[in-house]
Amino acid sequence: MTNSTRMAALYRYSVPMEAGVVLRNQRLKTRDGLLLHLQQGEQQGWGEITPLPEFSVETLEQAQQAALAWGQAWVADQSPAPTLWPSVAFGTSCALAELSGQLPQQADYRKVPLCSGDPDELFDVLAALPGEKIAKVKVGLYEAVRDGMVVNVLLEALPDLKLRLDANRSWTAAKADSFAKYVNPRWRDRIAFLEEPCKTRDESRHFAQSQGIAIAWDESVREADFVVQAEPGVAAIVIKPTLVGSLERCQELVTQAHQAGLVAVISSSIESSLGLTQLARIAHWLTPDTVPGLDTLNLMQAQLLRSWPDSTLPLLQSEALECVWRS
Repeated sequence: MTNSTRMAALYRYSVPMEAGVVLRNQRLKTRDGLLLHLQQGEQQGWGEITPLPEFSVETLEQAQQAALAWGQAWVADQSPAPTLWPSVAFGTSCALAELSGQLPQQADYRKVPLCSGDPDELFDVLAALPGEKIAKVKVGLYEAVRDGMVVNVLLEALPDLKLRLDANRSWTAAKADSFAKYVNPRWRDRIAFLEEPCKTRDESRHFAQSQGIAIAWDESVREADFVVQAEPGVAAIVIKPTLVGSLERCQELVTQAHQAGLVAVISSSIESSLGLTQLARIAHWLTPDTVPGLDTLNLMQAQLLRSWPDSTLPLLQSEALECVWRS
């Protein structure tokens, strides 16, 4: 890349959410975040910095301060100091990867539809999907027994279906076992994985081995003591780049997972359409054999800068956003 003048801008956005989006203990009325734009000569790159309330360690204000400091150092052609905040590390690394041409254009827009439990509705959606039939079901929000019955009905009704389940560490060991009791042992190998069923890793490991239902690490991947390794009953790791950190960190985790014989799944933290299209490119690049978990755009009421294929949501350009800094 030439040493031509560097320019940058930081925009803040707020997109209304569909009613009823709840994250842990908080109803999310708007999705608020930052978009970083870098320019150098003919090249340009965008990155999204969007901490997820209830999940990110940093607030949006902290992320904005760090992004501003990073941008000012980059424009001055200094090496920006490494940031502590995962969302900032991810967004800045994406902007740089676009700027340098490192982030390939090809994208994986395949969806894992989120299922509410109606097999007929899911059947229609899956019939339209090319290739492997995979759906996702959130469990742990209602009674474990109800979850087990819903999963069993889906697997029984749709013989070529594989399910990804996500419990967000919501079950005690006893509740996890009562869920499993209602899933026919003959169908259990069609549960691709159940993300973090229990409150502790050890309980989740015991569940996987005793019930014959594969698990995946999600929250654990972001904890300081986590090591990617092959373990009985563990099938996958879920990588949410906004919560994990830089593109380099995500690459490292994917490589470690593949070396351990695990599936690595690139997954959304409810980014805007700009961030989601970048995640789709990252998934095609780093995990081409695995359908990513990016079916979250329908939670929003608008798209930003880049549209997701076939989405009918209105598309907002940078002029509609608040510019908080420009150089």
